Amino acid sequence: MSGHRILVVDDEPQILRFLRPALNAAGYDVIEATTGTEALSKASTQSPDLIILDLGLPDMDGKEVITRLRGWSTIPIIILSARDREAEKIAALDLGADDYVEKPFGIGELTARIRTGLRHSMKTDAIADIIQSDGLLIDLVHRTVSRDGTSIRLTPKEYDLLVLLARHAGKVMTHRALLTSVWGPAHAEDLQYLRVFIGQLRSKVERDPGTPRLILTEPGVGYRFAEGS
Repeated sequence: MSGHRILVVDDEPQILRFLRPALNAAGYDVIEATTGTEALSKASTQSPDLIILDLGLPDMDGKEVITRLRGWSTIPIIILSARDREAEKIAALDLGADDYVEKPFGIGELTARIRTGLRHSMKTDAIADIIQSDGLLIDLVHRTVSRDGTSIRLTPKEYDLLVLLARHAGKVMTHRALLTSVWGPAHAEDLQYLRVFIGQLRSKVERDPGTPRLILTEPGVGYRFAEGS
């Protein structure tokens, strides 16, 4: 049993009836909330390790819940999103949510995202000097990148983009978040610009750029750096 406590925020009874036994079976303790107000209260008083949040709540928008939570907490937040609410999903990620799962969803996918979120939250605040994944090594002290001992030459922006993704391994980074962080607010809408750089980066760091294993595309949303060992 993991002992981790999950706060599930959803006003659909059938979702709660499905999730509680499924998450219990996976070793998690479950707390439930059906409104944003109740979610904020339980988040502050019952110390959950992760929150699963529906965006459509009866008393407030789920994005407002994220905004209020991020005012005092870094707890991982996984969004439950309907397929036709992509714009809201992206906005929620930009506000500080860590990941999303589309409705309808499978419990296997959800528990995998939960494990990733919990691992990410347990990392220390201090940034490791070395990031490794699938043979790729990023030395943050010396600002060097190599694969299997062979040096990889990156431009300064390519390096900054790679490090930003790698530091948030397992977390969805939206187009806007990447563009704003690496190039500044003036480039927040330059999606084609970002796609070009992602393509260049993949050509240098992936074993097979045509089938990337490190820099993964989240269609319509952004990119995710695969967690490595």
